[in-house]
Amino acid sequence: MFTHPGFNPIALQIGSFGIHWYGLMYLIGFFGGLWLGQYQVNRLRKLDPNSPWQARDPDDMLFYIALGVVLGGRLGYVVFYQPSYFLQHPLEIFALWQGGMSFHGGFIGVMVAMALFARKRGVIWLQLMDFVAPLVPIGLGAGRLGNFINGELWGRPTNADWGMVFPAVDQVARHPSQLYEFALEGIALFVILWCFAGKKRPIGAVSAMFLLCYGSFRFLVEFTREPDSFLGLLSLGLSMGQWLCVPMILAGLWLMRRAYRQS
Repeated sequence: MFTHPGFNPIALQIGSFGIHWYGLMYLIGFFGGLWLGQYQVNRLRKLDPNSPWQARDPDDMLFYIALGVVLGGRLGYVVFYQPSYFLQHPLEIFALWQGGMSFHGGFIGVMVAMALFARKRGVIWLQLMDFVAPLVPIGLGAGRLGNFINGELWGRPTNADWGMVFPAVDQVARHPSQLYEFALEGIALFVILWCFAGKKRPIGAVSAMFLLCYGSFRFLVEFTREPDSFLGLLSLGLSMGQWLCVPMILAGLWLMRRAYRQS
């Protein structure tokens, strides 16, 4: 059994100004994705000399992606998890420093932002999503490390030898579900998508693989993650996160079939 180290959530204090680890994880996700995107431009141009991607594209995308992640993630949390609370306290919607972000909301936000960018850039939206998909696991993995450092989103009680006590919660050994998600959504998802996108695929196939893998990984890990106290488990004993993953998995299956049939 292990004990959570109880990290200081502030990585660097300068006078009254503090830089939080979680904020640093967002920066690592954004700029790590930017660096990888620039590398991917060259890789895709080697696979296909007619590739529409140019060296400046990842830089231009960054603003749209950041806007989609932050706005979509926050609005998704408000709508999916605590709509009644925020209807009573609407000003707290803007209190991002208090936490409360939804991956599924951020994902929808990025899709909308990429639709706007695709229109501006004159490329097919699904082709753009195929480009972005292999870059996403860097941000997901960094975010899960931020959750672990903050000691939040802990797991359910367990008798496993690797169980971890989160002293800020209680003295019960729990699954370190943040690390499970880091391993699956960050490392495993990156390896799968990066290898899959390393060969020429029909438009939509890489996006479909992302939907299938992320949806499946998140669905499985949710069995070890403590449900939100204000929601608990929903129908069929599934959490809100699991129910939000179901349409992702179904959409991934449909999109993969469509991509290869059209090719």
